[in-house]
Amino acid sequence: MNRSVPRPMDAEAARGIARAFLPERPLGNRYHYYYALSKLRTDPLYPGVLDLLRGHAAPLIDLGCGLGLLAHALRRDGQAMPYLGVDIDAPKIERARRIAGRAGLEGVRFEVMDLGAGWPAHHGSVAILDVLQFLTRDQQAALLDAAIAMLAPGGLLVMRAALDDGGARIRRTRAGDRFAALTGWMPDRPRHYPTGDELRARFDAAGLDVDIAPWFGNTPFNNWMVVARRPG
Repeated sequence: MNRSVPRPMDAEAARGIARAFLPERPLGNRYHYYYALSKLRTDPLYPGVLDLLRGHAAPLIDLGCGLGLLAHALRRDGQAMPYLGVDIDAPKIERARRIAGRAGLEGVRFEVMDLGAGWPAHHGSVAILDVLQFLTRDQQAALLDAAIAMLAPGGLLVMRAALDDGGARIRRTRAGDRFAALTGWMPDRPRHYPTGDELRARFDAAGLDVDIAPWFGNTPFNNWMVVARRPG
């Protein structure tokens, strides 16, 4: 399938979602609000994922969910599938729970989990967004095999990943990921950037229909959108 990269979210929709991330106190820290607003206004990730998942009612697990921004975007888009977000960063998960509770999101849960060590039982669709490169090659293989096993018939695996194609974009991506680890936004440094051929071979072997397309948008990074579907 041939997909075009959508525009980032419009200002009204982005502000509507980001308001949930405002501090509880008037003079509180607004870092997460501005982070969410900037992410939604500059990155085509969420409009693209919303487009892909629209019409799929199967439960969704978000592996490496961070603050749960995807859950807020889904609910604002009218997508009501049960949502479980997991992440290794316990403080982020605690904040995600508080923010989702204040926003009144229904059918949303968050759990602390190290994706390098295990994952919960799940049957439905799977999202893995900007996470893969922080795992080793072996951990990536184990996680992808687990995600494939989680897919229900007709379920989607939606994944954005930085792929190693040897170009300038992947060098910028490496630098950006190292900076995110140094500042503490990501809990670990990047470990392995897979190639598109690596991913395609794994999904082909599992009998999935797969599409891998560039998803740069206006960002400087070497992001690609990978969509795998179990026929049925």
